[in-house]
Amino acid sequence: MTNTRPKKKKRSSLRKKEIRTRIVFIILLLMILIPAGIFGWMLLSAWLDTGSPILGDRYKDDLDPAITKANLDDIESGTKALSGVDKAEVHLATATLRVYADIDDYATIDSAKNTADSIYRNVTSILDPYTYFSQSGNKKMYDLEIHVYNSLDKAGTDEYIYVIETKTSSMTDPIVQVVSDPVDAELAQQLRDAVEQRNNPTPTPETETQTETSGEGTETQNG
Repeated sequence: MTNTRPKKKKRSSLRKKEIRTRIVFIILLLMILIPAGIFGWMLLSAWLDTGSPILGDRYKDDLDPAITKANLDDIESGTKALSGVDKAEVHLATATLRVYADIDDYATIDSAKNTADSIYRNVTSILDPYTYFSQSGNKKMYDLEIHVYNSLDKAGTDEYIYVIETKTSSMTDPIVQVVSDPVDAELAQQLRDAVEQRNNPTPTPETETQTETSGEGTETQNG
């Protein structure tokens, strides 16, 4: 009579080894897939948030209430509708709202200032300045910058105008600066004159004499 018990024990042992091998394989596979999945999600999130600053806890409990995409769209459309504005863009970078307005090429400084004020009124009609652009206790809120300028083709000329109206959250009222005008006009003119003189030096009596002497020597040699 043939004894089959050793064969059964052998098969049972092999089966247990296969089960253990599968369990170990599944555990190792999960150990690989879970971190890979997390890493992939991080990459996807980073790609979706491209252009958005990573702030961490820098503004924790600040910037509340937050400026929304709908607010930005309303500000941009309202700015474009203003008289004298050719183009307008609105950007929210970290904690600063910036409005850019390209105005008529032949605008004056006064009209540029008036446009900046009109944009400020448009922004504050949508976002209450005492809520969004003013500090409350230790809570930091948004800063506002309004940039108004004419054609960049006029940059470096007397016709170029660039006005910035600013209100930080620590300021009570906005301030207006004409950044296209030098703070020290006299010094700026001296620097321009110095550059012009260096590029086109004025002949001195000594250089004129040297030129004439050189010319006479050439005529004598020719003679």
